[in-house]
Amino acid sequence: MQLTLPFPPSVNGYWRSTRKGVLISERGRIFRSNALASIYQQLRSRPTALLIELDVHLVLYPPNRAKRDLDNFQKALFDGLTHAGIWKDDSQVKRMLVEWGPVTKGGKAEITISDFEEAS
Repeated sequence: MQLTLPFPPSVNGYWRSTRKGVLISERGRIFRSNALASIYQQLRSRPTALLIELDVHLVLYPPNRAKRDLDNFQKALFDGLTHAGIWKDDSQVKRMLVEWGPVTKGGKAEITISDFEEAS
């Protein structure tokens, strides 16, 4: 399965602290809503959740040349995929490859999800 999603907020911008605890920020909620709409549009329906162990290849296309840590963007993406029903839980991801793509106007994330096969 291949999906293209909006460029996610970093984990630092995804959460906010409140008196009630740590919650998803407004930026995080907007991203999740946009990701959900993008997924449904690409699949043309609500998906049936994958229930197997998964391998994920993620290419992040940043919107500008700002310095970013590669490991700060998976949480928003994986939560969005879980919320959309792509998989039951992101604990099913047993391997992931994450890399930077070139700067792209508006930014985006390309995700390829496949069955996990253990290395022999």
